[in-house]
Amino acid sequence: MDGAGTTSAVADVTDRDAWVRAAARNNAEWCAAVCRAHGVTGEFGDDAWTSSRRTPPLYPDAVTLTDRLAPPTSTEPESGRSGTVRPGSLSPLTGLLSRIDTASPGCSVKDSFACLDLTPAGFEVLFEAQWIHRPAPAPAPQEPAPAQLSTVDQITWDALTTPDDLPAWASAWGAEPGDCGPFRPELLADDATTFLRARSADGRVVAGAVATVSASVVGLSNVFTAPEADALGYGPRNTWAACLATVAARWPLLPVVGYESGADLEAAVANGCRTVGPLRVWWRRA
Repeated sequence: MDGAGTTSAVADVTDRDAWVRAAARNNAEWCAAVCRAHGVTGEFGDDAWTSSRRTPPLYPDAVTLTDRLAPPTSTEPESGRSGTVRPGSLSPLTGLLSRIDTASPGCSVKDSFACLDLTPAGFEVLFEAQWIHRPAPAPAPQEPAPAQLSTVDQITWDALTTPDDLPAWASAWGAEPGDCGPFRPELLADDATTFLRARSADGRVVAGAVATVSASVVGLSNVFTAPEADALGYGPRNTWAACLATVAARWPLLPVVGYESGADLEAAVANGCRTVGPLRVWWRRA
């Protein structure tokens, strides 16, 4: 490889690392918003967002923001000795775990760079995924509407505006009837959070997502296509195409980040997103 090729490869790696950091921070902000809605206040550090109280179901107790965790600080004696613990005598991982509740079952850590080994601390891998990024697109030319809309064309996207909208969205997402899952109405009052929905001609919610706006990106999470959408010929690729178009119309200058796996990852990539790095979620049963 010539020098230009080497420089290009290094630049690409650096670029991808930057998008992973931006995506991890954005996702941590979304997790923090969900926790606040439940009355749980987390804390942002240079290396991670953490919550000392157990977070709502499906949400992590920590989200790492860098692949270099901060060393722990403590005034507890080391191995029975008096005085302050020497710098470096405890691992950075110990410092991270000391900030969350590992004593009760269900503790989880979002390892944003897939670089930690939490097995010795009693954790196991819950799932793995890929961070994604899509640049802010150039403005698309307006196309005339077809004379007769197909079933898919009749599906329209908008944003939830009132708490009364949330139960139908949550039910389509997969929450139990009469329950909004981890999503509280307080989230609709959060300026950085927008619940997006796709509705069929008869008003049913058939797809949706949550958009979290940060300083420099908009993050997509909880992207879903409801089972009812199958009968309309509406699949994950349709959801991602329309969702990304909706985001581009609302926030035209912001690139999109998020993470996905499986069919939704394939659908996101098919609609212009690229993978920029792996992540791993660790979970502790007890």
